[in-house]
Amino acid sequence: MSIRILIADDQAMIRAGFTALLDIHEDIQVVGQASTGAEAITASARLSPDVILMDVRMPEMDGIEATRRILGPSYPAASVPRILMLTTFDIDDYVYDALAAGASGFLLKDALPEELVHAVRVIAGGDALLSPSVTRRVIEQFAGNRPRNIRDSTALAALTEREREVLVLIGRGRSNTEIATDLFISEQTVKTHVGKILAKLNLRDRVHAVILAYDTGLVSPSA
Repeated sequence: MSIRILIADDQAMIRAGFTALLDIHEDIQVVGQASTGAEAITASARLSPDVILMDVRMPEMDGIEATRRILGPSYPAASVPRILMLTTFDIDDYVYDALAAGASGFLLKDALPEELVHAVRVIAGGDALLSPSVTRRVIEQFAGNRPRNIRDSTALAALTEREREVLVLIGRGRSNTEIATDLFISEQTVKTHVGKILAKLNLRDRVHAVILAYDTGLVSPSA
């Protein structure tokens, strides 16, 4: 079954280019396009895409607000898509807000064709598209400079001591390999812990584990 894609960008050339790059792959199908955030919401509800490539900055309604509404509780479609934000700069001023709104990662608009295809497949597979190095940059750029949205930390009580240790290291941008080295455990054991953390805390992916670690105060920007 093909991965159904909706492309939301106010630049027609970007939409056409991404469509041409993606449609040549048998496992990917571009089912629609939108030029504003409002159009993206309508098209998403009508077409039920698996993945939305969402530009951060669009007229009328930006990609962040569109993401927030599509991933919100009042979204009318039967299945909720995963959203990959498109940015012009390596660290866009709005990336953190987009991730907090529920996006599963971000991609530069000038990414190589193979990077775009890889990103679509990763997002469709349920993973987040933020490498540990990018996670660190997001943390450095945003965690120390934005007003913290303090969340109730009682949910963390469901975690074991080891799972809390793993969550702290995730919050610091550590990869599974690095966490395994730090805690003297196997990488497979780390993956198991990460899966349990996401399940217990009802998190979509690793990116949102990072956000929760900061918003609950488990990790501080200076840590």
